[in-house]
Amino acid sequence: MSSLNQLSATAIAKGIAAKTFTAEAVVRDCLDRIAAREPVVHAFATVDPDYALMQARALDRMPSRKGLLHGVPIGVKDIIDTEHLPTEMGSPIYKGHRSFGDAACVALARMAGAVILGKTVTAEFAGMFPGPTANPHSPAHTPGGSSSGSAAAVADFMTPVAYGTQTGGSVLRPASYCGCVGYKPTFNLINRQGIKFAAETLDTIGLLTRTVDDAELVTAALINKPPAYLRHDSPPRFGLCRTPLWDTAEDATKQAVEDAAKRLAGAGASVKEIVLPEEFSKLYYTARETINNYERSKSMAADWQHHPDKISKVLGDRVKQGFAMKHADYIAALELADRCRARIADAYDGIDAIISPCVKGEPPEGLGFTGEPAFQQFWTVLNGPAMSLPTHTGPQGLPVGIQLVAPRYRDDQLFAGARWVMERLA
Repeated sequence: MSSLNQLSATAIAKGIAAKTFTAEAVVRDCLDRIAAREPVVHAFATVDPDYALMQARALDRMPSRKGLLHGVPIGVKDIIDTEHLPTEMGSPIYKGHRSFGDAACVALARMAGAVILGKTVTAEFAGMFPGPTANPHSPAHTPGGSSSGSAAAVADFMTPVAYGTQTGGSVLRPASYCGCVGYKPTFNLINRQGIKFAAETLDTIGLLTRTVDDAELVTAALINKPPAYLRHDSPPRFGLCRTPLWDTAEDATKQAVEDAAKRLAGAGASVKEIVLPEEFSKLYYTARETINNYERSKSMAADWQHHPDKISKVLGDRVKQGFAMKHADYIAALELADRCRARIADAYDGIDAIISPCVKGEPPEGLGFTGEPAFQQFWTVLNGPAMSLPTHTGPQGLPVGIQLVAPRYRDDQLFAGARWVMERLA
């Protein structure tokens, strides 16, 4: 048998249920992988091996399964509260900080039998200033951000699942760069109690996994809905939306999207070109940036008031922009987002999901910049579910994902489409 840390979350849950192996054995293999690779990847902010093993042993002593995730290790992005591990936000301001309890998503995972393996590195306050995490495929390149540690840990077989959060592109971009599945659910599908908000009308808790089924399994445990594992009885209907940013994409992304559309059509899917109204082009740098800066400045008011010297310049500049912003401009941005959310329904007429660029290209070299977020920001503002699927590589041999998006509240529909895509492209 391969090391247990290489198994998917679904396979781990099934194997423990069948008594093929124990939760403790899984956690030990994950901890061994972390010990071997952390000096290079730096995916974790905090790992307490004794605490992780204690959870696993307690699960192994139970006479029956605790829930869907019994024995499945999960990494938790370090802006999400955990009772027994510090939550440091990627900031010296919160060094050693302990919350009074678990965030809702952590508590629900525990109730379903998950093992909280450790806290994964986040960019400072889930923003743009990166932590030390390197891309596991090439340590000289960024893993993306802000859920950098979560994506790197999953891609490098340290944990099968990790939580991320997305305000612009912080789940899907690192998923694409690290070559794993990134899932941003419909806005607020996963309860957000216990996270450090960046922009409360955009922040969404998402998942980094190695398979589409794993993303659905964990989500099911968090929302009290049995996994449907829907499949298309006939070839799906896809829309191809290059978005107004197409001309800024690198050849690696253009080739990935075009190749995906061609091969999926060859496999029987219908692929329909979609061009969105001009108003949608303002979502990238106008609406999203306005909303983000305005809301972030309010969320970080106390941090800025008491510790401005401990906040990076790049984030501090955004906070200052937010404080200087007129409320009327903020409302105008919210209203634009609302209009586009209403109009996007027309684009989904007669199709099941939209194929779109996910990233500008391969992960950039260097660890000081987490990559261009615009391709993900666009869909984040629209509040629908989106996935980065690890389908392609670029000229340097590094991962380039494609993005699949679906209408709001149609997450099961997105899972079904993603399964169909991965079976034909992966």
